Amino acid sequence: MKMRTAAAVLAMGLSLVASGAWAKTVGIAMPTKSSARWIDDGNNMVAQFKAAGYDTDLQYADDDIPNQLSQVENMITKGVDVLVIAAIDGTTLSNALENAKAADIKVIAYDRLIRDTPNVDYYATFDNFKVGVEQATSLVNGLKERFPDAKPWNVELFGGSPDDNNAYFFYDGAMSVLKPLIDDGSIKVLSGQTGMDKVGTLRWDPATAQARMDNILSANYTKDHVNGVLSPYDGLSIGILSSLKGVGYGSGDLKMPIVTGQDSEVQSMKSILAGEQYSTIFKDTRELAKVTVGMVNDMLAGKEPQVNDTKTYNNGVKVVPSYLLQPVPVDKSNWEKTLIDSGYYTKEQLQ
Repeated sequence: MKMRTAAAVLAMGLSLVASGAWAKTVGIAMPTKSSARWIDDGNNMVAQFKAAGYDTDLQYADDDIPNQLSQVENMITKGVDVLVIAAIDGTTLSNALENAKAADIKVIAYDRLIRDTPNVDYYATFDNFKVGVEQATSLVNGLKERFPDAKPWNVELFGGSPDDNNAYFFYDGAMSVLKPLIDDGSIKVLSGQTGMDKVGTLRWDPATAQARMDNILSANYTKDHVNGVLSPYDGLSIGILSSLKGVGYGSGDLKMPIVTGQDSEVQSMKSILAGEQYSTIFKDTRELAKVTVGMVNDMLAGKEPQVNDTKTYNNGVKVVPSYLLQPVPVDKSNWEKTLIDSGYYTKEQLQ
């Protein structure tokens, strides 16, 4: 009887494992659903974690910091095994992550560095400095193509959210290309607004970018024309383009300025194909999810996850070991090969 009971218990245990009842749980904290890219990130991670045998708890915080803190604390209380966090504000999670450490919960910063805490184990992201380099390179190439005789070119600069560590890497990468051209007089910033303290856009808000572009145009471009705008994100680009179109750019003889972007969102891809936005940056969230799943597998197996950068991302307390994926610039010349042939979008979605 005892042997049969033990066998029955073992069989029940195997059944529970097979059904996922004892599966490890990954808590996934995403910043917002207002950007299509974060929805894609969440969906890709859930699909890949489930395929790898994990349960998931995916939460979106609607760009509300207290909401994200509450969600992370609840995941810790519920006993998730790993936290994957794309922080709204990378400086606000220190206390929560102390609790995670006390509960022996591993933490991966996902595409946004978590700052001012020792309690973040790894960082999965793209080469964010290179994103900025690619954006500025595309901007300059577009200026040469569309305005070959307009030198010096009038260019305005937009940055991302000052509470997002990535925004500084994007801006610094871009300025590594643009500053020499500003210094030699090839590019002029008529508004005089440079530096993240002046060009940052809190919460990556498109309406804020549109309002700032409106003000720049009315104050500085009643006689002169804008030739280009450095925009670090597609949502900002759409707001900037709305402002430009509102005063006649893109109609008659007034050519649309070269406007960059990032994330290859559907609305911006349609804008690029319509000849409005000039370019964007493709960051394949499927690959970022794959890297993150690999990190979780290794950590829970007691192994060291694969990283390719151990110098760049100092969060103010420690250098966080990172895996950096490569960004891909996209414009009219390569959108099909990059986005359609890879299966990221169907042609019908973008046309």
